Amino acid sequence: MQKAAVPGDEPHYRLYDGDGRAIRYEDMLDRCARSDVVLFGEIHDHPVVHQLQLALTTDLYGIKKKNLVLGAEMLEADDQLVVDEYLAGLIDHDHLVQEAKVWGNYEADYRPLVDVAREQGIRFIATNVPRRYASIVARKGLQALEQLSDEAKRSIAPLPIMLDLATPGYGEAREIGRAHGAHLDAANFVAAQAVKDATMAYFILKNRGPQDLFLHYNGDYHSKDRGGICWYLERYDPDVTVRTISSVSSDLTGFDDAGTGRADIVLIVPARRS
Repeated sequence: MQKAAVPGDEPHYRLYDGDGRAIRYEDMLDRCARSDVVLFGEIHDHPVVHQLQLALTTDLYGIKKKNLVLGAEMLEADDQLVVDEYLAGLIDHDHLVQEAKVWGNYEADYRPLVDVAREQGIRFIATNVPRRYASIVARKGLQALEQLSDEAKRSIAPLPIMLDLATPGYGEAREIGRAHGAHLDAANFVAAQAVKDATMAYFILKNRGPQDLFLHYNGDYHSKDRGGICWYLERYDPDVTVRTISSVSSDLTGFDDAGTGRADIVLIVPARRS
């Protein structure tokens, strides 16, 4: 199993709780291990974030063993068969990347996580809605999903999907939609985000057993401020214990008070240079 060394707190990364108090990596590991679901909100192409994801994954496996389930935004629900065949050793890596809709940085950043599951015999769940269905919603609204076949609907959260524009992050998303002007309806843009969040939450809960910890990797937007996936998780199952990690790229030497309440654990990594 590929092992990532945990970088030291300085200058590679810093960790804080939601109130801005500095914590250690061991504190984060302990808090995550005592959760039902951990949403690791990442910066998609930041190497330090991905190092820490791999370290946390391997260390949580050391604690939870077969009661650890992994999952990711970066794989879509209709690719689960291909993912399962790879995990079982039935197909090789080339077939996985050819037939699943993997991201461009899959090899460097996400394959190590999938390979933890393959090598340790644990599950890895493709949680995201197929992008073609999110595209339908962006163009035609949530009601258009009702036109899909029953087979297609198996890759989406149960319909109808609730949408509350007051959900954290959705006001920001609506402004992004408005910025696209005539090319995109702002409400439908938000709805397309909602179908992703709802579907990820649905497949997390569907694949988590009573004793399991589900560690989920997703873009920070999908879980910061306990919006997005977290919002849907807590509505689908009010008893689920969700721990959120939010990644922030910053050169600030301390905690930015604007980040208070952003997540249960705030991960500060060095600002990326263009």
